[in-house]
Amino acid sequence: MKKIKYLIHGTALAACLLIGAYSSSAAEPKIVEIHASDDMKFDVTAIEAAPGQTIKLTLINKGTMPKESMGHNFVLLKPTVDMVKFLGAAAVQARNNYVPPRFQDEVIAHTKILGPGESDTIEFTAPDKAGDYEFVCSFPGHAQAGMKGILTVK
Repeated sequence: MKKIKYLIHGTALAACLLIGAYSSSAAEPKIVEIHASDDMKFDVTAIEAAPGQTIKLTLINKGTMPKESMGHNFVLLKPTVDMVKFLGAAAVQARNNYVPPRFQDEVIAHTKILGPGESDTIEFTAPDKAGDYEFVCSFPGHAQAGMKGILTVK
């Protein structure tokens, strides 16, 4: 009888340890590093996350051109945004890191504009709703040249 009691306690303890190990690893943020350069491309164009997962994203500008002519940022948008209107409004918002204030409700997360050798790290929560969420560099002309990608929540 004692052996059965110890076996049950041991099994329960092992289950608790496994659940605790899984919970702590699931709570760890997803780490993403993206490089941008003078060719107006992100080196990472696809990111996957679970609904509600914390993402710690670092954008690094590997380019050499000045920020005023070739700055880069990362802007994650809701699927409801009108991209043409957003990018048109962003083009004249240098003082706001090319993120127009009137579109703040359509922006999930964004970095600041980066010059050569600069980096910015942001932490945000992936949307709860599964789907594809576009991210772009909103510096004038960059998204149109292909500086974009997709965050897939599933």
